[in-house]
Amino acid sequence: MTTVVQKFGGTSVGDVTKIKRVAEKIKRKMDDGQKVVTVVSAMGKSTDKLVQLANDITDSPDPREMDMLLTTGEQVTMSLVVMALKELGVDAVSLTGWQAGIETEDVHQDARITDIKTENVQNHLNEGKAVLVAGFQGVSASGNITTLGRGGSDTTAVALAAALEAETCSIYTDVTGVFTADPRYVKKARKLDSIAYDEMLELANLGAGVLHPRAVEFAKNYNVSLIVRSSMEDVEGTLVEEEATMEQNLVVRGLAFEENVTKITIERLPNRYDTMSILFTLLAEKGINVDIIIQQMTADHGLNVSFSIDTANLGKALDIIHANKAELCYSTVRHESSLAKVSIVGSGMVSNPGVAANMFKVLAEQEVAIKMVSTSEIAVSAVVPEETMVKAVEALHAYFDLDAKEKEKIEAVKA
Repeated sequence: MTTVVQKFGGTSVGDVTKIKRVAEKIKRKMDDGQKVVTVVSAMGKSTDKLVQLANDITDSPDPREMDMLLTTGEQVTMSLVVMALKELGVDAVSLTGWQAGIETEDVHQDARITDIKTENVQNHLNEGKAVLVAGFQGVSASGNITTLGRGGSDTTAVALAAALEAETCSIYTDVTGVFTADPRYVKKARKLDSIAYDEMLELANLGAGVLHPRAVEFAKNYNVSLIVRSSMEDVEGTLVEEEATMEQNLVVRGLAFEENVTKITIERLPNRYDTMSILFTLLAEKGINVDIIIQQMTADHGLNVSFSIDTANLGKALDIIHANKAELCYSTVRHESSLAKVSIVGSGMVSNPGVAANMFKVLAEQEVAIKMVSTSEIAVSAVVPEETMVKAVEALHAYFDLDAKEKEKIEAVKA
């Protein structure tokens, strides 16, 4: 008997009807002779409601207590799914993250998995039970309950699949797979049959919300066969693998984008070896995540440094910079908000020069101002005005032939 791991997100278990549907899916797999481990998220928006409850009490909730609070959401879901399975005559058991043997570093709210002891899960599987595991959580060496960060249930599922040497790990969500762009914004976006780990990792890090970046990293490191598919429709999903086997002719495989970007510019910093180190250490120590960084030398040999952050962190970042003006020795600070980041991703960029130039040409034709740029081997990102984001994405999507199949279908109908 093969073991399969599957994960159902919050929208897939959002109410009793959906929970019963999940139970039926589990039963069908077991009827096919498979051992099934299912990871679940909290129902619907229940995690957001728990966060709001904490914020109604205090502006600075204790991280340990937040982990204790938020892990209850997944535990509610797993218990309800087991009840639904038992109503179908399926023997099942629910396990919290720590009961499932998931060990993490001693960090709250964004812990990393350090090890998984699979004995308990394996014993239940050998007894013929369906195993339900609460996603997003584990236990530290000191015995504290920890959480893996938002989206961490994906990571739980992939890590369990790796530890159990499962045949597949399926991530069930409210979309039918990985699309060339977010179909809520780009009407001609289409589902990919397959995508490479590296491409999926870039898309996830650049704003595509379909998979948690750490889960993709886990899948790549342990060669987990990862499939993204719909919890509502019985259709083929998208296979995430070492090298995409379909549509090799596409240089760009997908687009990602995110709003709420702010550009901060600090002018006339001293041109010293340690200037950048001091500045970004100050920000990092306060938990400010910096994205794109641009450094320019001024005419009088000083430094102008620009960087992008999430707009939600703007106030905190400015407070840090102003509080440390004496140490940083800058002249002025400027910031520009209402920006977005648009990115193209594709492993074909490595062997196809001129992709970035074509991206910039398309943006110029659409009269989209480029504020900042960053590149990697398989991605190019541009920070643009937020109001031009959708226009930019649609134009790039069309230029790089990401909706080519739809065009072919239209032409076939005409013929």
